[in-house]
Amino acid sequence: MKALTVIPHQAHSAELSEVDEPPSTDGPILVATQAVGICGTDLEILAGDYGWAPPGRERLTLGHESLGRVLEAPSGAPVAVGDLVVGIVRRPDPVPCANCAVGEWDFCRNGRYTERGIKELDGYLSERYRITPEFVVRVEPALGTLGVLLEPTSVVAKAWEDVDRIGGRAHWAPVSALVTGAGPIGLLAALLGVQRGLEVHVLDQMTGGVKPDLVRALGATYHHGAIGDLGFAPDVIIECTGVATLVLDAMTHVGDGGVVCLTGVSSAGHLLSVDEGALNRNMVLSNVAIVGSVNANRRHYEAAADALARANHDWLARLVSRRVPLAQWSSALERRDDDVKVVIEVAPSLT
Repeated sequence: MKALTVIPHQAHSAELSEVDEPPSTDGPILVATQAVGICGTDLEILAGDYGWAPPGRERLTLGHESLGRVLEAPSGAPVAVGDLVVGIVRRPDPVPCANCAVGEWDFCRNGRYTERGIKELDGYLSERYRITPEFVVRVEPALGTLGVLLEPTSVVAKAWEDVDRIGGRAHWAPVSALVTGAGPIGLLAALLGVQRGLEVHVLDQMTGGVKPDLVRALGATYHHGAIGDLGFAPDVIIECTGVATLVLDAMTHVGDGGVVCLTGVSSAGHLLSVDEGALNRNMVLSNVAIVGSVNANRRHYEAAADALARANHDWLARLVSRRVPLAQWSSALERRDDDVKVVIEVAPSLT
């Protein structure tokens, strides 16, 4: 069967390879891959900056934002033949640590977790894969190809859970939320904020095009510029860019008792001039909380599946800006101004 593979830490090594059928030891559920989303992590792996092949192997099968259809499933499994499903990305470490032992592998304490398509496990960008029941999640059939958005939605479902938990340290009745970044993660974070009944604002650098339109179609407000120029201090800020200046602005301009959740990963080497004393004073005297959030566990995938099922499917469809056949996979890596989420279709498009 065909799979998109790469040699981690070697740029320009990606190729459409012939690989063996998935072994039965991978799990009793056989899935035919329908589509796989491309994200920043995939681009980093393809550029040679990230990723680990399975032990004893040179090449890694790419892909962690998956959507597939079940071909085989044992009796009693949470999915049946014909179901649309998404595979969970992370697996607990083998020790396991205290968090992995209770299913909180997104909080792995010793770093020995593995991740499909990223770290030591083949991903989902192959024609078929196998999986165990505890790591597969059923998708509402009406979503069709849009189910490929479930994995990135699980990331923001966890972020919102973190916000709610931390905000709940005291009386918590947030009114306003700011999302920084109008990429797929930012737009999905805004969707979940709107579903919570919040007054949602999205800040991005674009002044026109599809992203501002998508924000407004949600009933949210679009901004560009600096957080300090918005004229209000949000109760919640979900930072989705990793841009160092925005991270600092978020910490500085969140409202009293507010929560800043950082989901974007910053690159090292950017030095900023900061009044550390003023920042500390503001955070302490205003009871501000800052939390980092990455990855997701099963309940976040299930929350994401529920959120997507309740969303306007026409709006979700606008997030998938391009669908690229597997044979033309390299064109999915091109960055175009109107791109939001690019998807590689491994099988013919679903309705």
